[in-house]
Amino acid sequence: MAEQPRAEHPRPQFYREAWINLNGEWEFQFDDAGEGESLGWQRGETELGRRIVVPFAPQSKLSGIAEPGFHDIVWYRRELELPEAFAGKRILLHFGAVDYEASVWVNGALVVRHEGGHTPFRADITDALRAAGDGPQRLVVRAADYSRDVTLPRGKQYWKEDSASIFYTRTTGIWQTVWLEAVEATRLDRIKLTPDIDADRIELRSWVKGPLPDGLTLRADISFEGEPVASDTFSVRRGEESRAIALGDFSDHGLGRWWSPEKPQLYDVALRLVDGDGKTLDEVQSYFGMRKISVESGRLCLNNRPYFMRLVLDQGYFPDGNLTPPSDEAIRRDVELTKDMGFNGARKHQKLEDPRYLYWCDRLGLLVWGEAANAYAYSEEYVGRFTREWQESVERDYNHPCLVAWVPLNESWGVPNIAVDKRQQQHALAMYHLTKSLDATRPVVSNDGWEMVRTDLFNIHDYEWRRGVLERRYATAESAVAASPAGRVLAVDGFPYEGQPILVTEFGGIAYKKSDWEGWGYSGASSDEDFAERLDNVISPLAGGVVQGWCYTQLTDVEQEINGLLTYDRQPKLPLETIRAIVEGRYAQG
Repeated sequence: MAEQPRAEHPRPQFYREAWINLNGEWEFQFDDAGEGESLGWQRGETELGRRIVVPFAPQSKLSGIAEPGFHDIVWYRRELELPEAFAGKRILLHFGAVDYEASVWVNGALVVRHEGGHTPFRADITDALRAAGDGPQRLVVRAADYSRDVTLPRGKQYWKEDSASIFYTRTTGIWQTVWLEAVEATRLDRIKLTPDIDADRIELRSWVKGPLPDGLTLRADISFEGEPVASDTFSVRRGEESRAIALGDFSDHGLGRWWSPEKPQLYDVALRLVDGDGKTLDEVQSYFGMRKISVESGRLCLNNRPYFMRLVLDQGYFPDGNLTPPSDEAIRRDVELTKDMGFNGARKHQKLEDPRYLYWCDRLGLLVWGEAANAYAYSEEYVGRFTREWQESVERDYNHPCLVAWVPLNESWGVPNIAVDKRQQQHALAMYHLTKSLDATRPVVSNDGWEMVRTDLFNIHDYEWRRGVLERRYATAESAVAASPAGRVLAVDGFPYEGQPILVTEFGGIAYKKSDWEGWGYSGASSDEDFAERLDNVISPLAGGVVQGWCYTQLTDVEQEINGLLTYDRQPKLPLETIRAIVEGRYAQG
């Protein structure tokens, strides 16, 4: 087993020097009888019988367990020694994601409980730590997942034993990086960076945790490619402060420093929290991009100009890691392959993706649509669970310039009777307005695919494969919104189409077997030439007419699905330049 897989910093938009990665080998045990707590496992004195490689879930090969069956309660244990540099500091324990409910003990003391399988959480564990010399620190985690509960926000994780149809292997327990940070009692808790390209400024909102001594200040130093751009120092008198910092920088006309997939230009920002005696209490490194996504007179715009989105649906699954990418290099390679095939964006489907993926999209230039992992059925308990997790999702990813749209609901998942059920309609409306209340800068899609209520983009899922049908259907707005490709109405009664940009956000799904992997797709190809022609037949009709963007299904084969442009192990089914020519509308059949 590898000693420390996934060793890169897990949160590059909020980086501190003093941190330790806790990935690697941990003790592990299934608890099918649910008796671990009654047996006292939480005290950390009982050695667990198996070993697992964190951050890989026990269903995955890379975990060293590779058991996909139902095991709804799992336990983890490890011992650790803190470095001398951590002495006298507050120690924060971070989890990138644990599916679904997590309870964490340090030396037998409960330090945090968290619900939500895709969102991060942390705990200040300082008061639970043993004094130096009193032995190792014992860390214990209990994770509870509910494999068969279809009201649980679960995304593509199947509630039956074996994956089938559009559903895949489950993820239970720790599946993103675990790490420690050493901080002062007074520290930056989080920041919110909002670009305003029209006013040429960045709004910085900061939250400070801990005592607020007299004379406390926060200094922000902004640079671009190593050159200073702006600096500002302001007093911190409350837990939350806000400052708009003028950049005094170039505007557009090709000279600007705006962010786009074609020019992913980023500003660096160094934040320093200083007390009245001049002592630095905290230092954080971050970055931002100056970009704007908006709808202007019915046109979807990036940086105030119409922008056609060529997206690919990306499930974010890997053959050996399932939901967890095997390495940072694998994450970067997915972004590079997406761009090499001519796409300018990705719709991460039914998954809140690893922050390292968003980091590479920021750096390399790829638009991302942020989408929730949905439940499949509706209940009042689901509403509470989903709302809390979605709010945490928006907060986590707000600062990434690559993220340009929010999709809380997809294809009526979690709200299967939304067409007629007023409660489910109100829930979808609530998610739309909640998202807008948290982020006024990005469009929000209430229910991607069909049965939309209030929505900023009018998104249609259409797996029609005949070129002529697609050309006629998307020739005008009237013909597009009158269609029902999946046999579903596109808009719920009372929420008519109001001139929003029309996008086809799922289509294609052409099955083409290029490996030993068996599977299915929405239509099938028999040869490279046939596959290329079929791709062109579904992509080309969407380049004209009223469509302002599309999302092709899908990036890779996944488990029993063979409808990817790449195989599951990321091998292109056609030459990348051929796919790129089709995606960019430069392919000539015959």
